[in-house]
Amino acid sequence: MKPYADRRARLLAQMEAGSVAVIGTAPEATRNADTEYPYRHDSSFYYLSGFSEPESVLVLVAPRGDAAAQSILFCREKHLQSEIWDGYRYGPDAAREAFGFDSAFPIDALDEHMVRLLSNAGALYAPLARGGEQQQRRWFDGVRRLARSGTSAPPVLRDLPPLVDEMRLFKDQHESAIMLRAGEISAGAHARAMRFAGSHGAGTVEYELEAELLHEFRRHGAQFPAYTPIVASGPNACVLHYNANNRRTRDGDLVLIDAGCELDGYAADITRTFPVNGRFSPAQRELYELVLAAQQAAFDAIKPGRKYHDAHDAAVQVLAQGMLDFGLLHGTLDEVLAEKKYTQFYMHGTGHWIGMDVHDVGLYRDVAREDKPSRLLQAGMAMTVEPGIYVRPAEGVPEKYWNIGIRIEDDVIVRDNGFQLLTGGAPKTVAEIEALMK
Repeated sequence: MKPYADRRARLLAQMEAGSVAVIGTAPEATRNADTEYPYRHDSSFYYLSGFSEPESVLVLVAPRGDAAAQSILFCREKHLQSEIWDGYRYGPDAAREAFGFDSAFPIDALDEHMVRLLSNAGALYAPLARGGEQQQRRWFDGVRRLARSGTSAPPVLRDLPPLVDEMRLFKDQHESAIMLRAGEISAGAHARAMRFAGSHGAGTVEYELEAELLHEFRRHGAQFPAYTPIVASGPNACVLHYNANNRRTRDGDLVLIDAGCELDGYAADITRTFPVNGRFSPAQRELYELVLAAQQAAFDAIKPGRKYHDAHDAAVQVLAQGMLDFGLLHGTLDEVLAEKKYTQFYMHGTGHWIGMDVHDVGLYRDVAREDKPSRLLQAGMAMTVEPGIYVRPAEGVPEKYWNIGIRIEDDVIVRDNGFQLLTGGAPKTVAEIEALMK
C-alpha cells in the first residue's frame, strides 16, 4: 500500500505544523425499500487510504516539534453476524496492518478521539462544502470544555479539497497503469459493440449494444461502468447526454456510443461513432473525417508548456472551417470564430480532466492570476480529447447532414515528450471501423 502512504506523506508536508486533517468516505445509499445502490467509496478518501469500506474516516496529524506525523483510520468493527449477511469487513486491527496506518479505531470512537486530537491543534483541514458542521461543532465544544486546563481548539478551519484535488490532478505510476488497463478494457468493449452491430445490422435496439459494453467491462474485471453509457442512434446522437438507450436502430443510422469502465477506482471515457449497417454514407463520412481531423489537431496541441485550452482552440479551428466548407455555416472563418457561430453544431468543450472521477478534480485556470488564464499542461495530467459535431434539422442546413451526430473521444496522459494515448485500442478511422464491422 505504498502509493497511498506516499500520498498521505505528501499531503502532511503541505499542512501547517500540528494541524489535523479529516476526510470521510461516502455513505451507503438506499435505492428503495431495503435495497441499496452498489457501494462506491469517496474518491479523495480512497486516494489517500486505499480503503474501500463505508462508515470510515481518515485523520492525518501533521508533525510538530518532537511529535511525529500520524495517519489514523476509523472504521467498522469486526462483526460476525454482519459478515454472514453482508461480507467481510477488516475491522481496525486488520485495516491498520493491511493499509499501513499508524493506528486504527472503531468508527464509534471517532468523537472521543477527535477531541483529543484537536486539543491545541493549529488548524483543522476538512471538506467545507460537504456538511459535517454539527459533527465539527461537537468536537470543538468538547475541546472547549477543557479550557480550564489550558487546552484550546484550532483557531483556523481550512478547506481540504484544494490540496487533495491538486495532488489528484497529477497521476503517478500506480494510477497510470490502472488507467491504461481501464482504457484497454473500454476500448475492447467499443470494438465488441461494433462487431455486434455489424453482425446484427439495422433493427438492433440501443440497449442491446449497451449490454455488449457492460458484458465486456465486467468480463475483464471492471467493477462498474464509470458513468451511465450513452448509446445514441440516429437523431438521438444529437442529444449530448442522451441515455435512455431504448430506440430501435434504422438502416442508415449512425450510432454514437460514449462509454467507459471503472477499474479499481479509475475511469475510462471513450466515444466512438459508427454506421449501424457497417458503411458510412458520403455525408456521414465527410463529417466524420472532419471530426477526426479536429481531434488530431487537438492532439498536436497537447504537450508540457502548452495551455490546457489550446487543444480546444485547435479543434474549433478545424471544425469551423469544415462547417464553412460543407455549407453548414456561411461567412468568413474569422467571423465564425469571433461570433462563435460554430456553437450551433459544436457546443461543448474538447475535453476535461479524468481520473478517479470521469470529470476529475483540478483547476483548469491559473486562479492565482487576476486574468485567470488557462493553466499550462504538465506531465502527469490526464485529460480527454473529444471534439464532435451535431447537426439538427434547421433552415439553411443541407438536409443530407440532418440528424448526424458524431463525437470521437480518447483519454491521454501528458508526458514529457507529448502524451500517452490510453484508449488507442478502439477502432477509429473509417477504414478500421468498416473493416471490423464487415
